[in-house]
Amino acid sequence: MPEATLPSPASRPAHWVVAALYQFRPLDDPAGLRADLQRLAARLDLCGTLIVAPEGINGTVAGSRAATDELHAFLRAAGFDRLEYKESLSEERPFKRLKVRLKREIVTLGVPVQPLAQVGEYLTPAEWNALLDDPDVVVVDTRNRYEVQAGTFQGAVNPELDSFREFPAWVEAHREDLAGRRVAMFCTGGIRCEKSTSLLRTLGFDDVFHLRGGILRYLEEVPEAQSRWEGECFVFDGRVTVGHGLTPGQSEGCHSCGWPLTPQDTRHPHFERGVSCPHCFGTTTGEQKAGFRERQRQYGARG
Repeated sequence: MPEATLPSPASRPAHWVVAALYQFRPLDDPAGLRADLQRLAARLDLCGTLIVAPEGINGTVAGSRAATDELHAFLRAAGFDRLEYKESLSEERPFKRLKVRLKREIVTLGVPVQPLAQVGEYLTPAEWNALLDDPDVVVVDTRNRYEVQAGTFQGAVNPELDSFREFPAWVEAHREDLAGRRVAMFCTGGIRCEKSTSLLRTLGFDDVFHLRGGILRYLEEVPEAQSRWEGECFVFDGRVTVGHGLTPGQSEGCHSCGWPLTPQDTRHPHFERGVSCPHCFGTTTGEQKAGFRERQRQYGARG
């Protein structure tokens, strides 16, 4: 099914409502739901990505207030009555296009777990702060390394993941280090921790916790003066990062490698907008950089 085209300027909202959502729920006909969502989201001029799988739904989309409300109502009527749903705002269109995909998993761990039957204990942001005060707790950031680059919780372990599929191997390699400890995990919106904590429970870990609603809910609810968060939170849209109150951050994304770049990074000699940054300068050839420059030139000409 073709991807939706950009809406006309007259139909674009003054402020885009960005809705991040997921729910684990067995689906009898995921392909049918995918088709229904494709038609609905295209009609509503939504942009972003929705993933449908036999285990449920996951995604982040953006549109007008009325459009995101209609999508939310459709999902509730379709049986997603425990949807983890968070909203924030963007002044610019945060995604280029609409994608509604059918996959085997709504977040890919690659090993079988049971997030509906066996999962860690959920913690509110206030409870999370109290847990972080316990020196015997191991706090694990389950996100990818480029996400951790933008910000993380004080004292959190960074597994240095390039993809979530690597997490089971990291757990196996550090199983003895985690044994007998209380383990607390967090991620952007909570979905990866549904599976990471389920994995640990499956392996016999008893004291496993995770931050309900993820970093996004924490930054939305916890005043900055009481926050244990350091830096900004990477998000998978045009804003690149958000800060406390879910306001847009100061980072921009490298168009070559995707890493979030601080203002200091953009002053580095290896930074060239649309071409390279300090993280990827040495990983691309001169021919590739020339291609990126041409792409950037064409992008600037269209703008």
